[in-house]
Order: sequence, then C-alpha cells, then structure tokens
Amino acid sequence: MTRYILTILSVCACLTANAQFAPQAGVPGSTAIHKADNAFTGWAKDCIVTRGWIDIADKSQGYVSLGIDNNATGMADNNGIVSLGDSGVAILTFESPVYNGTGPDFAVFENGFPNPADPEEAFMELAFVEVSSDGINYTRFPAVSHTALTTQVPASGVYMVARNVNNLAGKYTAGYGTPFDLEELAGTPGLDINHITHVRLVDVVGDVNVHTSKDKDGNIINDPYPTAFNGGGFDLDAVGVIHMAGKFPSAIYDAEKTIATVYPNPAADRITISLSPSVKEAVTATLTDMTGKVLQQTHISQPATMQLAEYNKGIYYLVLQNAQGNKWVEKISKL
Repeated sequence: MTRYILTILSVCACLTANAQFAPQAGVPGSTAIHKADNAFTGWAKDCIVTRGWIDIADKSQGYVSLGIDNNATGMADNNGIVSLGDSGVAILTFESPVYNGTGPDFAVFENGFPNPADPEEAFMELAFVEVSSDGINYTRFPAVSHTALTTQVPASGVYMVARNVNNLAGKYTAGYGTPFDLEELAGTPGLDINHITHVRLVDVVGDVNVHTSKDKDGNIINDPYPTAFNGGGFDLDAVGVIHMAGKFPSAIYDAEKTIATVYPNPAADRITISLSPSVKEAVTATLTDMTGKVLQQTHISQPATMQLAEYNKGIYYLVLQNAQGNKWVEKISKL
C-alpha cells in the first residue's frame, strides 16, 4: 500500500447487485478481527517471500523491494510491511501447528485504509490464501469475487467494497485481520486441518484484461492495477493465529492459555493428562495419528492416563475439547 500515490475520491468501482459478504471493518456485521483481540494465541514466527513484479505486463521494471521478510512476523503493527508485488508469494510458519477450532482459526493482516467519506469503502489489495500440513502440498481457500468488471480498478483514486469479496486476504483495513476457518477445507485429500504447518499468500493480479486472477468460479478479480512501484501488490503485515496447538484463546480461559499438562512427553508406554485449575468442566480427550484417525477417546475431569504401548514409534496428537467445541491440541512423541 503506498498511500502517497492516492488522490482520495469518493468513488466506488465495485459495488454490485451481487454484494453479499461481510462488510468493512467497523461496519455492523463485519468479521474483521482487531490485532489486539485476546482471541489471538500467537503470530507467524518465520516468513519467506518470493517477490513479484513491479508490473507483470512490463517485466523490465523488475521486482518490488519494499520491506523485508521479517516484517511479516510477530504481531500486526502496520509499521513494517513487506510488499509481494504482482503474483508475489509469502510462506509463513508458526511456533506450533494451527488447528481447526470453533470459528475462524487464523487471520491475515494487510495495510489497507478506509474511505473517510464512506465506511463501506476502502483501498484494498488482495491475496489468495492457501494452507499446508506438510509444507509441500497446498490447498487454497475458495475465494469469491463479485467485483465489477466493466472498469479496471486503478492504483489511485478508487475505493472498493468489502461486501463483494470473500476468502481473500486484504479485505479489511490496517489493524484488522481477515479471518479464515479451516472447517471450510475439511475432507480435502492430503490436508490435515488439525495440523496446519504453513500458510501461503499469493498476490492477486487485479488486471481485468490480460494478466487476470480468478476466483473459485472463474470470475475475474478486479483490484488495483497496475501498482507499478516498489511497494506494489499485496502488502503483508502479519498472520495471527487463534487456534494454535498447545494453547486456548485467552477469551476462553482467562487464567491461563495452557489448559493441561501432558507427561511424560516423549513417552514410551503411557501419558498422564492433568487439567489446569482454570478448567472447571470435563473435557473429551482424543488421541489421533498423523492422518487424524481416532485411536482412543475418553472423558476426563481429573488426572487420567492413556496407554501408548501398542502403538508404533512416531508422532501422535492429543486433542482436548470442551462442551462448547473449543479445542486444545498437543503433539505427542511415542518412543
């Protein structure tokens, strides 16, 4: 996002009869999550960016250069971003895997800004969001765009409407994350939605003529193009995690985010599960293998053991879930 090139006009290029999704941050019904929300349990630890073009139609201009990869790690702050450029890619990893809990599981932050004359409108640069449970194979969230195609959204002077897009990062203004729910990807072959290790962002090239990006239905996505400067394309600020293995959002258990102690780990024969004092109700304990296959399941309200002797050496997952569907996930190493 390079604000200095914008001449602010109260023009909206993208309000169509098909608008149907959540509105801009601050508008009632928005799904935007503020960076200070206590639902976040962690932030991206590492980021590797493959820069995209300053202008994909004129590759002689080279690649964008604004920011460094580490600007996308840690909490969203809007002070340090890294620009992806046309078709650029960022891959982010985390302290612990991201898992499928109740509601959104992580959120992506860009540095868009609102139209001061209309809260429904903002300057937005978009990106596809993909996840992987092995760092090799990625699954893309099913993006939808109802942006108008009659007029190219230029790099200056035109705002967009968040209601027209879904499952695209950059939908919300700076300081507000666009949420993503792994439940939408349930059943995808080769993807373990309870063990997401990598999040990949791919810049949307908003050209409606030649270098088009399309949504899941084949519709062209119209966003600012060309942004022919060193800070062009999607500007990544941060990725915040709500459901991170080993932690519960503090909104659920304010006393402490870790709701149980599991020992020994690694273990040869058995593990003991001891719930933290903040947990006042019984939880369901489920042991799965790396594919998500359920091996054991029991209800516990006090220290309990699970036998591991019959299983092969390797990695397993212990999932604790309360009556509201909130999950806590711990990786277990079997010796």
